Amino acid sequence: MNKNTELKYNEPWILQRADPYVYKHVDGTYYFTASVPAYDKIVLRKSSTLSGLRDAEEIEIWHMHESGVMGAHIWAPELHYIDGAWYIYFSAGNKEDKWKIRPYILQCKDADPITGKWNELGKIQRAEDDEFSFEAFSLDATVFENKGEYYYVWAEKVGVGKQISNLYIAKMETPWKLKTVQVMLTTPDYDWERVGFWVNEGPAVIKRNGKIFLTYSASDTGEAYCMGMLSASEDDDLLDPRVWKKERFPILKSDESRSIFGPGHNSFTVDDEGRDICVFHARNEKVIEGDPLYNPGRHARLMPVEWSEEGKPVFSYEYGEK
Repeated sequence: MNKNTELKYNEPWILQRADPYVYKHVDGTYYFTASVPAYDKIVLRKSSTLSGLRDAEEIEIWHMHESGVMGAHIWAPELHYIDGAWYIYFSAGNKEDKWKIRPYILQCKDADPITGKWNELGKIQRAEDDEFSFEAFSLDATVFENKGEYYYVWAEKVGVGKQISNLYIAKMETPWKLKTVQVMLTTPDYDWERVGFWVNEGPAVIKRNGKIFLTYSASDTGEAYCMGMLSASEDDDLLDPRVWKKERFPILKSDESRSIFGPGHNSFTVDDEGRDICVFHARNEKVIEGDPLYNPGRHARLMPVEWSEEGKPVFSYEYGEK
């Protein structure tokens, strides 16, 4: 690999792309999507290598509606390949009520998700006996498979006032409908999850050695934004919240000495050699002008994931340093 395409870690990789998501397909092709600063569309880029995503052409595959649902705040798209079709899970507001954020789905049955036709499947459907899910501010859905079953994990706000963002899980009946009622996985228990807003959001899953690790992001989107983690065994009943162990402290947070602020909303992939990689966004500036949500300075970054003797993923800015 020549130096021009060598991966550089823990520094801006793809600029002004928050909530980055990288998927490596079975044919080895890498795909990248993320929230764009205008929050008005969904984009995709692809490459035969992970490093190639940085300069790959970015294609808009869907644009927000001019009115009504899916008409504002197009956030945190994820690309998944399930049962022979492509799906993009994303969140969106209503043009007439931009904070009415709900989770939606796009489907593409063609071989290439960039050139293929995308169809709207609407809002994710909850289980028949679930009367609560997606009635309030809901976002950041991810999907993962375990023992032949698919699970849907998302953030949803409850309560009054500024409200509290919790993470929930359910089994999936189809890629667009849930099979079971929601179960709460985590609520902001600790001080580092309660800065500015009480927030748990942005779930991402990595599996290794029979264990499932679910990372998430906490607090508001400025300097305090950081990552926490839950873990469970793949043999556990994943709908039983008691089997999930929550880490007491953040697994990744701001580091002023490296000018890395507000790391979070990550995804996982592997590099060309198969090494586990955490894809996350962070800012270069400690002080943000105006509302952090509308500041475009969140850049996608890469971090190699190391594994402890206990079999846990370890996240450190020291990894990958020359």
